[in-house]
Amino acid sequence: MVTEIEAKVMQAKKASIVLASVDTDTKNAALEAMAKTLDENRRFVLEANRKDIEAAEKLKRKGELSQALVDRLKVSDSKITGMIDGILDVVKLNDPVGETINTLELDADLELYQVSSPIGLIGVIFEARPDVVPQVMALCLKSGNATTFKGGSEALNSNRAIFDLLVEAAESVEGMPKGAFQLMETREEVNDILAMDAYIDLLIPRGSNDFVKYIQNNTRISVLGHADGICHVYIDDDADLTKAYDVTLDSKIQYPAVCNAMETLLVNENVAEKFLPKMAQLFSESSVEMRCDHASYSILEQIDFLEKVVRATEEDWKTEYNDLIVSIKIVENMEEAIEHINSYGSHHTDVIITENKAKRKIFTGLVDSSSVMINASSRFADGFRYGKGAEVGISTNKIHARGPVGMEGLMIYKYILVGNGEKVADYAGDDARKFTHKVMDKKVSDVL
Repeated sequence: MVTEIEAKVMQAKKASIVLASVDTDTKNAALEAMAKTLDENRRFVLEANRKDIEAAEKLKRKGELSQALVDRLKVSDSKITGMIDGILDVVKLNDPVGETINTLELDADLELYQVSSPIGLIGVIFEARPDVVPQVMALCLKSGNATTFKGGSEALNSNRAIFDLLVEAAESVEGMPKGAFQLMETREEVNDILAMDAYIDLLIPRGSNDFVKYIQNNTRISVLGHADGICHVYIDDDADLTKAYDVTLDSKIQYPAVCNAMETLLVNENVAEKFLPKMAQLFSESSVEMRCDHASYSILEQIDFLEKVVRATEEDWKTEYNDLIVSIKIVENMEEAIEHINSYGSHHTDVIITENKAKRKIFTGLVDSSSVMINASSRFADGFRYGKGAEVGISTNKIHARGPVGMEGLMIYKYILVGNGEKVADYAGDDARKFTHKVMDKKVSDVL
């Protein structure tokens, strides 16, 4: 007997075949309809979110939900504007489906085309953050991928409100298939989804470290994403300290509950006594707790007005706080900073503040992270800010896709061979014909 969740996933899988062949104009019209309905139904979305926030605050007071999750859950009018802008930015992006990646002549009249194509059915499992729904749905729709969403119970009302609005708008456009996007809502459905490797082609988890690790460890489906977001800012002894103060503070406090916020500040010993007191004052004014190694603690403990300065432990270097907490360490040089980042970091996003071009090159070459920033905040590691329209997630993987992942991470490719009656037998044996293997400047659309 087919369960309800199996029926939804099977319907989405079937619709994915149709969606993969929908033309660009139809997909753009669907995206524009989605943006319009969000704009027209702001009050409806905000009211649904208010119910979720009230319930989440009660759970937080009971110790059952973290402040970071509550922060991620909140939807404001400006966030809705951001959702709308993200969808409209996807409209502007080139349609990647059917693009010719390269063309090779195997022989006269025998041509091999490598063509981009959708992955198929994407499963998105996420905690809080209702803005995941429009971000991912827009990118999946434009790239021709059907999608199943499984949101956390803490965002039940928000997810349902946004999802229903978007799906109704998209499916109202002639030529769009029905059922390509599905929403799952019960906790039990997570494990059911993880077992559906026969239908779901890629899983994208968005949530806490433990949540993502659980997904990675309990499915045979390929998983795109990252578990930790332990990001660093290194203040070099050739840094412009004015830039250093601004970038460091923004990296920590602009939105501390997200994966690209700085967690560890590394400071070159040659500028530590000059840089740290003012930086600590800025942290203190923003209610940031500072967990310091011995050297930085020795500098900051003498400043009377500072609050929340404590000694760091070994565990702090391995911790993603998602909160107004920063660990601070003084290093001898850039090489020690790089070693610390590669040892304790999560290969997510790391920053160097320096005016030395030679050091920039060394740092960006040796820091093994998906994004490396020079004199800029770690918070720029984001699909929208990278010009991808939005992102389906940030990946620290080294295969398929890395860093903030936009539509390129939702695409795979197929080979199309166009011949004229050729046989492999003609290319075997003593009198075999020779392959030319000549690269061609030709698109598959020229022959289809």
